[in-house]
Amino acid sequence: MGEAPADSFLGDFLNGVDLKSKGQETAICVGSKIYVIGGADLESTSLIGVRIFDKSSGEWINPIVLGTKPKLSNGHSAVLLNGDRILVIKGNSNSDDCFWFLEVGTPFIGEQERTYGNEVVAWSKGVLGNVEKPIVISGPSGVGKGTLISKLMIEFPSMFGFSVSHTTRAPREKEQNGIHYHFSDRSVMESDIKDGKFLEFASVHGNLYGTSVEAVEVVADAGKRCILDIDVQGARSVRASSLDAIFIFISPPSFEELEKRLRARATETEEQIQKRLRNARAELEQGQSSGLFDHILVNDDLESCYENLKKILGLTEGVKTARKTYPELVDLPIEHSVSKIDQRILINCGAAEYHKASNNMYALDLSLLKGGAPGRTRGLNLYVVNPSTDRVNGDNQLS
Repeated sequence: MGEAPADSFLGDFLNGVDLKSKGQETAICVGSKIYVIGGADLESTSLIGVRIFDKSSGEWINPIVLGTKPKLSNGHSAVLLNGDRILVIKGNSNSDDCFWFLEVGTPFIGEQERTYGNEVVAWSKGVLGNVEKPIVISGPSGVGKGTLISKLMIEFPSMFGFSVSHTTRAPREKEQNGIHYHFSDRSVMESDIKDGKFLEFASVHGNLYGTSVEAVEVVADAGKRCILDIDVQGARSVRASSLDAIFIFISPPSFEELEKRLRARATETEEQIQKRLRNARAELEQGQSSGLFDHILVNDDLESCYENLKKILGLTEGVKTARKTYPELVDLPIEHSVSKIDQRILINCGAAEYHKASNNMYALDLSLLKGGAPGRTRGLNLYVVNPSTDRVNGDNQLS
């Protein structure tokens, strides 16, 4: 809380798009609230801070800030998008780090505000280009989903990757942090779960296990397609999240065949087998009738089922590596201006100091945005603007 801001700084915001800057701070008006972005964060002087001025009460609010916070820059610009998120463009940065989204009214924010009972905003890093949708594969124990996933990894070794799960249990002999699991303190993991940073989690024998949003994003950042091998309840949690994925359920030809396969493994006691069968019956009922999954594959013949799985994933003969696209990095100067036209942001880098590229105007296409806090915002496309025609040149796409 604090005194009302000076009129010379905030000005009279009528349409929610106008902004005025004061040093390293930018003000954006959304309804009765003014979001002031810039300056040092409350927790770290090296990160961009956010505070809110409520015009109706005349008071300052320090919101709960979620997500990965961007590092402080010497200058930035900002523009409101659809009334629920603010695009922040950092100056003196390249295109791998200059686009950030501050969510102020998205469904994720609404959910978090109900959880905290407080004002919440969330950062999401903007990423040029897109990635293949992650794959969620579920099915009862013994159905063969592990074998199918192994066949994918062997045939397409550079296309797929697993997210590394988190757990609160202690590491076992030879287990390495970040490779077998992310070993976490319970208080830290519980806090991250509360902050919406986990796609799914469960308590097993007194320990927490879960899949974080960041673990999936890291696989995508490496240019690979993430595979999530989780149970039906976990798949339900992922479906309710912001992750845009393909959901596949692997089913046995019959319950009797599933029992036969479980017993053929000869690795478990009768009590353990009966427990797995009870769980399998419940999973089969939910997986086949809930509408949760996009595809249901019956594993009556392994090779046939595998070929059907590849068809669903768009894998053709001869494609063995991921279709990676590496965006060309563009350096943006401190001094630049932005304007919004429909779903595009025009970035004018006409300052004299800007000499690292032959072009000084770009268009950022936001029409294919996907994802968002607490993960990345992907689907941004950056184009060169032809200065002679003042039009976007689609042939000069940089991502």
